Amino acid sequence: MARKHDPDFLTSVELEFMNGLWTIGSGTVREIMANMDAAVDRAYTSGATVMRILEQKGFVSSDKKDRALVYSPQLSKNEYQGRSIRQMSKSLFDGAPSALVARLVDDEMLTDDMIEQIRNMLDNKLEKSDD
Repeated sequence: MARKHDPDFLTSVELEFMNGLWTIGSGTVREIMANMDAAVDRAYTSGATVMRILEQKGFVSSDKKDRALVYSPQLSKNEYQGRSIRQMSKSLFDGAPSALVARLVDDEMLTDDMIEQIRNMLDNKLEKSDD
């Protein structure tokens, strides 16, 4: 039985198209596809279908310009990242952001520089909350 996708979140293919759109700000299907991974060869009609689905889900809007539809994102990449992280924290880490951060920090792929960047971000956040 096929699993139904949550309309508030993107499938992996939808995310590829959104990343292409976020890169250029707005554009036609061809322009979006030109800003995606060239290793994946997709037909124009497939791209148009994905963009139509993204519009139905409310992630993009479109305006007709000449004979083409020009798509614009309806939320920023930053907003979507926040939504996704909150959902991941809720579903995988029992709603405890500290558990998510602990898992990230324990990840062996983090370099000392990355850990230092995280420390600086936390220090900045604490300083701002003290103001």
